[in-house]
Amino acid sequence: MMHRPRRPSPIGSIAAPEIGPRFFRDGLLAALLFLAAAAPVMAAPLQLPAVVEPASEEHHLGKVIFLELVTPDLAATKRFYGELFGWTFRDIEAGTTQYAEALLDGRPVAGLVHRALPASEHRQPAWLSFFAVSDVDAAEKLAVQQGAKVLFAPHSFPDRGREAVFADPQGAVFAVLASSSGDPPDFLAAPGEWIWSSLITRDADAAAAFYKTLFGYDIFPLPASAGARHLLLASRNYARASVNTLPANTPDAYPYWLNYVRVEDTAKMTAKVVALGGRVLVEPWVDRHGGRVAVVADPVGAPFGLLEWPETESKKVPE
Repeated sequence: MMHRPRRPSPIGSIAAPEIGPRFFRDGLLAALLFLAAAAPVMAAPLQLPAVVEPASEEHHLGKVIFLELVTPDLAATKRFYGELFGWTFRDIEAGTTQYAEALLDGRPVAGLVHRALPASEHRQPAWLSFFAVSDVDAAEKLAVQQGAKVLFAPHSFPDRGREAVFADPQGAVFAVLASSSGDPPDFLAAPGEWIWSSLITRDADAAAAFYKTLFGYDIFPLPASAGARHLLLASRNYARASVNTLPANTPDAYPYWLNYVRVEDTAKMTAKVVALGGRVLVEPWVDRHGGRVAVVADPVGAPFGLLEWPETESKKVPE
């Protein structure tokens, strides 16, 4: 995702959203199954676009640099995100595989992959986070040593780079990418761009340790409710993501990464999600940083967050 030069983006203070138990037990399992089953689709001979255009020399280990959504209804998904965030799309086809690059003001922000879903299958789309690495094969070896499972083995795409998809030791799905075009710079995301990623998991400390081993993060504990953990993951003095404890009322929950798009008015955008055929999973609430946050799902069920953030806030972590 290419960002215009702006102030650095914010320190993440997004706590675990109180989504209902059924979503965690059924919805997230369906999403994980869909990602796992769809991973081989990405092995098709696609000419995927670069993450950064024009190419940069920047590299930020552990930064979420791209997101992709595997969806059973590409046309409807494009309409939804286009009307919601003003994204435009560039279509790519290779054989039976359809891929759409999402753009905001001409800058890449995401990728959408079509995969038909048989009526008998109950699987739910989910956004997949790509973390920057310099060596995907080395990351695969290290991840497996630490208890991760490989869902999509390392594979190279000429303009995109080399990537792989894993499930971490607790089951959360994520991807790594060594971008051929460099990584997006560390500037505050514009409205309509991804601004934050949170891992919701059973054992926050163990999960943070896993990602620290993989990406070299520094870990900072943040205030959390009794019995919960809220950890900030940072590298090079920049906040990259957060790790949160799953709500206590979800003993059978499945860990997952939840990604947030920056918006100017969360309440207004939440209403727009519903008007466009999506649904609200968590109504807007005021988070620690003072902005409103909500969790929603697109019309085919993929969850994501909406997050307000003032221009004055920084992502730099005090040394």
